[in-house]
Amino acid sequence: MKISVEKDFSSTPGGRLKSMGPDSGEEFRERLLKELKKHVDEKIEILLDGEEGYGSSFLEEAFGGLVRSKVFTTPDIAERIVILSPNRTNHTYVDEARRYLADAIKTKFGVSGT
Repeated sequence: MKISVEKDFSSTPGGRLKSMGPDSGEEFRERLLKELKKHVDEKIEILLDGEEGYGSSFLEEAFGGLVRSKVFTTPDIAERIVILSPNRTNHTYVDEARRYLADAIKTKFGVSGT
């Protein structure tokens, strides 16, 4: 399963919460969570492909917030989510998203999320 942020969600991701405006990290997280529930035994590749870039608040809410949700009771969420970039310009965002995911796993479960 693949999700392209730009093609499947928004070419201009917004802020952290839905209350802050459209295309928020919270909204993306909710959409991602639905896909994770539908594709229980699959990895989900998330392509950070938007040329406009990603705010830290969007990435933290989307990936860190995913771990903080009450859905996951084990740290294996990191094994199911593969964050990629099809172009060189977004590798910083990929690293940042992976770090938020790993940090939230460490905080919630006390183990490394890498």
